[in-house]
Amino acid sequence: MNLQSTDFELFQLPVQFAQPRELIDVRWKELQREAHPDKFVAQGVAAQRVAMQWSVRINEAYQRLKDPLKRASYLCELHGAHVNAENNTAMPAAFLIQQMEWREALEDATTLAQLEVIAEKTAAAELAQLSVIAQALDVAQDHVKAANEVRSLMFIQRFGTEVETRIDQLAN
Repeated sequence: MNLQSTDFELFQLPVQFAQPRELIDVRWKELQREAHPDKFVAQGVAAQRVAMQWSVRINEAYQRLKDPLKRASYLCELHGAHVNAENNTAMPAAFLIQQMEWREALEDATTLAQLEVIAEKTAAAELAQLSVIAQALDVAQDHVKAANEVRSLMFIQRFGTEVETRIDQLAN
């Protein structure tokens, strides 16, 4: 193992967006077993410290690979297309109009049923956006487009979290 390896190299996965979650989980468990500091007790404190660094590195990679949004962002970054969500908030006009409509619907929603409809629409939009990202990354190899689509997905997920918070508030 090499600390400088990409997450994909570390997990021995193809460098692509589409990844079976089960395989990521299995590989994570295998890597954690290999690098667990307790396996290095007989080799001394220095070996345990290196094993701990490996465990941290493996966990960081796992967090990126298991989450589709983080995995997409990471792939964009690997290919020089920085997402820069903090600085780049430009979105297509149609997307912004849709978001305004969703926000108005959320503000107007007074029943659990209305909120659940919004949550379903948001979940469907998230799945559709993941499909667009997969196409951009794995088929078109257009990492700049993918980075733009990742920013849209981030917005959709934040909105979905707001909807879930409102559902929780209304349900309690």
